[in-house]
Amino acid sequence: MKLIHSVFEPAGDGPHPAIIALHGWGANALDLMGLAPYIAGGKFMVICPQGPMEVPVGPVVGYGWFPIRMGTPPREDQIDEAVDSAAEFIDAALKRYPVNPRKLVMLGFSQGGVMAFRLAFRNPERYAALVGISTWFPPELKKNLANADAIQQLPTLLQHGRADDMIELSRARESLEHLRELKVPVTFREYDCGHEITASSLEDLSE
Repeated sequence: MKLIHSVFEPAGDGPHPAIIALHGWGANALDLMGLAPYIAGGKFMVICPQGPMEVPVGPVVGYGWFPIRMGTPPREDQIDEAVDSAAEFIDAALKRYPVNPRKLVMLGFSQGGVMAFRLAFRNPERYAALVGISTWFPPELKKNLANADAIQQLPTLLQHGRADDMIELSRARESLEHLRELKVPVTFREYDCGHEITASSLEDLSE
């Protein structure tokens, strides 16, 4: 498996319901792992791959999925390369770990949410649900949908903080409208928080 990753495995032999959790810009494979024992009481295997790009964050190094430059949209070829790498990782993870393939959830936070949308829309039949937290939906995905019927069967949860100063709430609301246009079964939740995951959002995610 080419991507560094962390894994939370529930008690028992499995196969387990599982979440592929993609971190945000400047984080790492451990960033979302702390959520694992609290999501549905720790019943899900949680697999957290690490983005392949090094991102200097002050004196330390974080990681990202594709380059971000202020004032310039990301390059499609770099995003496609990142999605290909993540898809290859998921294929390998499902072979290595005792995952129930019928109960696989794709989750992404911030930049990882953009990746989650792209991965899920590329292969919607693979996932039982999609979760985007503090992120935005890439509107270019609305073009030339090859799997529209399957996408309309993919339960999707969007969560966003009203005080998010990294990705404005308006972008989340725009994402909601894009998904509704595509007839995706989407649930949207706002919270009194910033660019973060709170106890309230974690509770809603578990439900």
